[in-house]
Amino acid sequence: MSKAFTRETDHDDDDEEGVSLPALPVGTKNYMTPQGYRRLKEEYMQLLDVERPALVQTVSWAAGNGDRSENGDYIYGKKRLREIDRRLRFLAKRMENSLVLDPAQRGECDQVFFGATVTTLHGDGVERTYSIVGIDEANASKGHISWVSPLARVLLKAREGDSVKLPLPDGVEELVVVHVVYQTIEFDAP
Repeated sequence: MSKAFTRETDHDDDDEEGVSLPALPVGTKNYMTPQGYRRLKEEYMQLLDVERPALVQTVSWAAGNGDRSENGDYIYGKKRLREIDRRLRFLAKRMENSLVLDPAQRGECDQVFFGATVTTLHGDGVERTYSIVGIDEANASKGHISWVSPLARVLLKAREGDSVKLPLPDGVEELVVVHVVYQTIEFDAP
């Protein structure tokens, strides 16, 4: 059989790239801040307008060099092209299903919803601040927690002064909501 009709890998090209980010809960929108949406859109446009066309040009050049079975540029280029196309489909679905909410537009509110920056008092007497953001924007080391995380779920709809119980593997921790503010959430460059 001709090499033109054989697959180069055993992997299915239609696999979705969801391994690095959790799936959205069924039937929900992809809540995100304007900054998070902009970052996804910038990545999408970079892949579509810059990386993919350059790679297509390289693959076309490599294909013209003859034997494709031992042509590293061709084999790697086709593999990378499939990865880019998979990522483009993933980003397009995420953006299509998104609902962009600007926390700064919410105004005065002492109840916790998406986009809130919440200061809590933990059982050890330490205050910690968390911003509730979209799945694609979460970064626990910066205090940005996903709205579907267990911590965010117990905080949602709580008000300043409320006590909430966070289930942990070794018991339950009681947190007190000290302060709730809606402001622009600052993200570092990816």
